[in-house]
Amino acid sequence: MRAGRLLSLLLLLQSRGRMSAPELAAELEVSVRTVYRDIESLSASGVPVYADRGPSGGYQLMEGYRTRLTGLTQAEAGSLALAGLPQQAAELGLGSILAAAELKLMAAMPDPLRAEAARMRERFHLDAPGWFAEGEDLPFLAELAAAVWSQQVVAVRYLRWGPSEVERTLRPLGLVLKAGTWYLVAAGLDDDKPRTYRVSRMRAVVVTDDPFTRPAGFDLAGFWAGTAAHLKERLYHRSAVVRLSPSGRKLLFLLGPVVRRDAEELATDAEGWCTMRIPMETLQHGVHAILQLGAEAEVLEPPELRAKIATEVRKLAARYE
Repeated sequence: MRAGRLLSLLLLLQSRGRMSAPELAAELEVSVRTVYRDIESLSASGVPVYADRGPSGGYQLMEGYRTRLTGLTQAEAGSLALAGLPQQAAELGLGSILAAAELKLMAAMPDPLRAEAARMRERFHLDAPGWFAEGEDLPFLAELAAAVWSQQVVAVRYLRWGPSEVERTLRPLGLVLKAGTWYLVAAGLDDDKPRTYRVSRMRAVVVTDDPFTRPAGFDLAGFWAGTAAHLKERLYHRSAVVRLSPSGRKLLFLLGPVVRRDAEELATDAEGWCTMRIPMETLQHGVHAILQLGAEAEVLEPPELRAKIATEVRKLAARYE
């Protein structure tokens, strides 16, 4: 533990130059007093580290000194796939491993490339979850990630949409992060057909000692792409013909990205109103969606949707009289 921390301290000074004791303590998640002791240990072992006094001072290595202890461990190399997703790496239990891998890579780079990497991090940041989305409770994500990696069978208790709880024994094949939400892709013991499970709906997870063999040729990315396409086709299997004012057309974003992207313009009249075919899930979803556009939209087809909206509008008018 301490040897790894000393190496991390050394690599921090090598990759970033002068750093103060509080800065080092924050990076290493230790106390400032521990940093002082670690600096003394490095000096005693022959590492040329020295301190500059004053408000802008700090510790730094003698110019030209570089350590070669920058080899990646197997876990660190595997964690690099999550570079740029530190929060999600931490959720998987790989936060410290990813940080160590990135630090070693930065320390091994020549100065020009290290400066270029630092500029990239300063200018680009990836924030995967959607706006104002609250984080889900994920108490079993790290265990599931470990089971996926080691190919161990898991016994789970899962809350279905019923809602009802079911117990399953699964072969965990992969984890997918979609718009800030984690999903487990898994198959049963005697069933090679993978299914998806929302990780936040897991009520219990036990990682067993039983290993399993992944289905031959299973492609996680390909499976997820097919699942997403099937879900979209199943959800948006109906459509409505809607007449929209210019303002109403600008409000299409309220209906979600799928509707906005797949809406098909059919005609525009002299007043600027356009007729569009809009995908929808069910009649009831269509009512809720179109009412968000207010008087800027008029449903032309199907007649049952038009009738349902008229009924809802009459109810609203009666309530506000």
